[in-house]
Amino acid sequence: MKRRDIFKGAALAAGMGLTLAAAPAVAQESYTIGVAIPSATHGFMGGLNYHAQAAIERLEKTYPQLSFVLATAGDAGKMVNDIEDMVATRNIDALVVLPFESEPLTSPVMAVKEAGIWVTVVDRGLSVPGIEDLYVAGDNTGFGRVAGEYFAETLKEGDNIVVLRGIPTTLDNERVDAFQAAIKGSGINVLDMQHGNWNRDDAFNVMQDYLSKYPDIDAVWAADDDMAIGVLEAISQAGREKEMWVVGGAGMKEIVKRIMDGDPQLPVNVTYPPAQIATAIELTALGLVSPTPVSGRFIIGSQRITSENAAQFYFPESPF
Repeated sequence: MKRRDIFKGAALAAGMGLTLAAAPAVAQESYTIGVAIPSATHGFMGGLNYHAQAAIERLEKTYPQLSFVLATAGDAGKMVNDIEDMVATRNIDALVVLPFESEPLTSPVMAVKEAGIWVTVVDRGLSVPGIEDLYVAGDNTGFGRVAGEYFAETLKEGDNIVVLRGIPTTLDNERVDAFQAAIKGSGINVLDMQHGNWNRDDAFNVMQDYLSKYPDIDAVWAADDDMAIGVLEAISQAGREKEMWVVGGAGMKEIVKRIMDGDPQLPVNVTYPPAQIATAIELTALGLVSPTPVSGRFIIGSQRITSENAAQFYFPESPF
């Protein structure tokens, strides 16, 4: 009995409301896990690629019966081809995928699942819910809430802030809605809210617009560390560094180091770890090599990074 069939049986039992631990890994000596992720096109994805490779190296040393196929894609079409190749030529027992885009990956990943292969989806969900056996992601609602709580605790009634949103997505909506709920009743004025698309250059342009329109800004929620870099550059060029502070998010190493060093412009950050890919790979591997049940949803809570705990979140060897 192949391990993928053991996984499938466990998932079926879970769907029927039953509890079924996976059978011990005795029927097959070796297993192959396919990992399909986007290319390192920006800071966060660079960090995600780093942690994926590190997790694979670590697990191959720990479990010699495991082998991995890692494929990175710069577009949805290549990711689909990568996954189809993993199934056709590498006979994978499990797939860990962070979809480049939800819609184009849904049918291909569903085909993998229908072939009896375990599916772990990371971060960006598929357009049809419930296809995956395991879902691993950061806490987007918590991400916005933790940031909003800091603003509400630190600013006073009548203070002014501006907000940069990410790409228009459900994920971004969850973050912004939670942030607004956290500052509700605080008396903080949100002067403006525009999309910076999780992009440094776009954020720089948005912040330049804010700075030209608003002479009194006390703080900025950049909502992403790549955007925070663009925001900080715009503030520096305007010579307004002493007027406002900035909160980004995701724990970019340059930002975390500045928090460690007590930079007043960057008092805190909020985690949304690219290392979540390592969690997904390790949980999937654990399900293959042990009777540990790993199906369901694993949401990694967002934490506030401060000067006191920043060292715990600083990974100088990571590209992010």
